[in-house]
Amino acid sequence: MEHLAEAARVRRAVLLFNRRLRQERGDGSLSPNQLSVLGHLYRHGPATPGEVAAAERQRPQSLTRVFAELEAEGLVERAADPSDRRQAVLSLTAAGRRALEADMAQRDAWLAEAFGALSETERGVLSLAASVLERLGNAP
Repeated sequence: MEHLAEAARVRRAVLLFNRRLRQERGDGSLSPNQLSVLGHLYRHGPATPGEVAAAERQRPQSLTRVFAELEAEGLVERAADPSDRRQAVLSLTAAGRRALEADMAQRDAWLAEAFGALSETERGVLSLAASVLERLGNAP
């Protein structure tokens, strides 16, 4: 494998960075699975539990408790699917959107402050890297 060492270095750096971003979240924050579900509904709109699980590469059973917690907290709503009444459709509530946006804002604020210690060139490199990582993340 031609690029194995480079791939391993990027993977390690992304994991380290992700760990740091998780540390910048406040106490009582949403769980990673809750954020994943809310984020999916935020980006893609209403979806069935199966669609959310498939998109997040999890089994629907693994997220059943998460869906119930989010619904109990008023962060998502569950309604019958108009095309198949046996299915449920999850939608992000206004409170869910606010909770997700507050969580993102907290981490964005830390990152914006950390960017202050970087040179203009380093910030440019990170901007380019973000585009490349997004492309890789969306690759089949």
